Amino acid sequence: MIDSNPDGPFRYPVSDIRDQDDAPAGITPSQTVGPYVHIGLTWDGANEMVPEGDAQAVDVTFSVTDGAGDKVKDAMIEIWQSDAAGLYQSPLDPRVGEDASAEGFRGLGRGMANEDGEVTFRTLVPGAVDVNDETEAPHFKVSVFARGILERLYTRAYLPETAELAGDPVLASVPENRRDALILKREGDNAYRFDVILMHEDDALETPFFRI
Repeated sequence: MIDSNPDGPFRYPVSDIRDQDDAPAGITPSQTVGPYVHIGLTWDGANEMVPEGDAQAVDVTFSVTDGAGDKVKDAMIEIWQSDAAGLYQSPLDPRVGEDASAEGFRGLGRGMANEDGEVTFRTLVPGAVDVNDETEAPHFKVSVFARGILERLYTRAYLPETAELAGDPVLASVPENRRDALILKREGDNAYRFDVILMHEDDALETPFFRI
């Protein structure tokens, strides 16, 4: 759990000891990693993956909630996605290979949580992706960075109501009662929402993460 309350039960009182030789022997106090430092990571427009006014644009809003139910307001979210045709503008996509370039839709976005603990991306709806003779349903690959997290967390956010969901091999690897936690919620014709739950006593509500 990420304790965001300075007076919470997981905080140690501030010590008046200034010399470590004066400190009694005992258990090393627990410490978190943070606050999460954004230096060198932020740049304007990194969450705007298509121009404003693009007829195909959709807004996708992410939030991150800790085990105490509080929004993580210094979280950073990255997404990577295919274009509408299911292609990645990358030489790592064998269907694109050497034709990958710096031009066109890159499919990579980064955003920092605002005061409400949310990040909104302006992007395109991804297409289904053909991988090793299997079809993956339209989805966003999602990375979560935040204080207290030593290594970024990986998950997926799937488009709802797509024909390929039932046959997606990655989604099928997740216990059935937890799959709904990987589905975006629709918020209008051109908007979606995905709430990342880092910890929850109910497994069905906690976001599944993948080991990569």
